[in-house]
Amino acid sequence: MIPYGRQNITDADVAAVVQALRSDWITQGPAIPRFEQALAARVGARHGVAVCNATAALHLACMALGLGPGDRLWTSPITFVASANCGLYCGATVDFVDIDPRSYNMSVVALEAKLQSAQAAGTLPKVVVPVHLAGQSCDMVAIHALGQRYGFRIIEDASHAVGGSYLGQPVGNGRYSDITVFSFHPVKIITTAEGGMAMTNDPVLAQAMERLRSHGITRDAALMEGEPDGPWDYQQIDLGYNYRLTDLQAALGHSQLSQLEGSVARRHAIAQRYDTELAGLPLITPWQSPDAHSALHLYPIQVDPARTAVSRRALFDGLRAAGIGVNVHYIPVHTQPHYRRLGFARGDFPVAEAYYAHALSLPMFPTLTEAEQGTVIAALRRLLG
Repeated sequence: MIPYGRQNITDADVAAVVQALRSDWITQGPAIPRFEQALAARVGARHGVAVCNATAALHLACMALGLGPGDRLWTSPITFVASANCGLYCGATVDFVDIDPRSYNMSVVALEAKLQSAQAAGTLPKVVVPVHLAGQSCDMVAIHALGQRYGFRIIEDASHAVGGSYLGQPVGNGRYSDITVFSFHPVKIITTAEGGMAMTNDPVLAQAMERLRSHGITRDAALMEGEPDGPWDYQQIDLGYNYRLTDLQAALGHSQLSQLEGSVARRHAIAQRYDTELAGLPLITPWQSPDAHSALHLYPIQVDPARTAVSRRALFDGLRAAGIGVNVHYIPVHTQPHYRRLGFARGDFPVAEAYYAHALSLPMFPTLTEAEQGTVIAALRRLLG
């Protein structure tokens, strides 16, 4: 089976993990700040806070921004459920903004219209979470400008986008947001097996997330109540979580950074071949914004119902039968049973639902061979006539 995504673990990665395993520290050691500092330097952010997964990073980002009961978080319906769940974890109300039909990212037009209505109703969001779907940045200049006008904070869900850029600058530099979150799941651009990192330029937010990832505990005497009993003393000053990354994972992530540019370049070569060889088929291939250089975590196509009678399901089944592990990214979050119980319904975000009805993600990973990609293309041509 040719999967839609696959990690690339090199001998150097294995050696880095073995070195960490044989060191004095396999968790809470020096490999973690080394990884944080290296990625922060790579993307141009002042601080990186490594955690056990990107969901944890989203949760900590919301907590650090003070999201809580009575507040509202808005995000895209075309994303993994974690982009919305992080708001629910904090007791906030979650809502969605429909997508742009070309980029599949949050629509700035829809966002502005919804903000105008919310301002009149007194229901403005405290936090907006734009999602860089498939690795392509949202229109962050416009979203940031709306944030300044309407007073919301911004968390970029860049789980797909490490290695991507926007307006010539790396995604994650924090120019247009408070916090950016990356994922290091095995199918992402780089991996720590499971893991994530929150990037910020605000030292107060960074300190809060560092504390909250480890039970809300501090050893900083300046933050303690009263004088510490001694150099061994610590205090829990917040209710935090155990969201720590291990040194083994951090060592893998630091090693994987050496692959970042090459991985993104190879993904673009694969996408260029798909673009060229699928051009005559009844498919809608991904549009790339001139303002962004996508990390191309995914290559999502849509079956064009105006040009073929072949359904998305028939194409999915045919490709799977041919040994090609296509997938669908994503089922609109507001249609999930849990969110329907919160009051959402099908039809609420029609552009997102129309995209989902025809979407399919083709294999996209750096070690995809020419022959394997040829197999995918040949199967698409055969199934689509």
